[in-house]
Amino acid sequence: MLAEQTDTENLIKLIKQCQKGDQNAFRLLYRQYLAKVRSTLYQLCGIEYLDDLVQEVFLRVWKGLPKLRNLATFSTWLYRITWNVATDQRRYYALNPVNTMTQEQEDILNNTLSVSQDTSDLMQLHYQDLVAQALKQLSLDHRMILVLHDLEDISQKEISQILGIPTGTVKSRLFYARNAVRQYLTEKGVSL
Repeated sequence: MLAEQTDTENLIKLIKQCQKGDQNAFRLLYRQYLAKVRSTLYQLCGIEYLDDLVQEVFLRVWKGLPKLRNLATFSTWLYRITWNVATDQRRYYALNPVNTMTQEQEDILNNTLSVSQDTSDLMQLHYQDLVAQALKQLSLDHRMILVLHDLEDISQKEISQILGIPTGTVKSRLFYARNAVRQYLTEKGVSL
């Protein structure tokens, strides 16, 4: 409990420095949250424009930090920005369809498969691919809740605040998303 309080106090100090325009403080904040933002965006939008999307999130964070008043809710605010960037990207995809896999991505996949000769590695890749496919079957609303709750370990109450929806809706969507993923994996022969 004391460690959490100290972490929160340090984060608030760091954010205050960022609000004053301290670029080194922002660099620290960026490093602290980069993996979470990147992971969330990857689960929601895939790899194709991941670096650009991450950059967009942190650009919006930098521009919006001076207006952030409740510094203790920074992570909720950050996930909300991440959600908005993912939603904007999904809208763009809907209006401008793209090829499913670039030549570079195919080369990376082929190299990964040819280098990996261990059966357990191949099974792990296959399972990860199936989970990614299952997530793609979900609507963005359901996927976001599942990613935030089950992969990022964010509470239902905080997800409710991030997305601006009632906690009951979060619970319902989480239940639906888990069932849909479970059903998809079962249909593909994965025993759970």
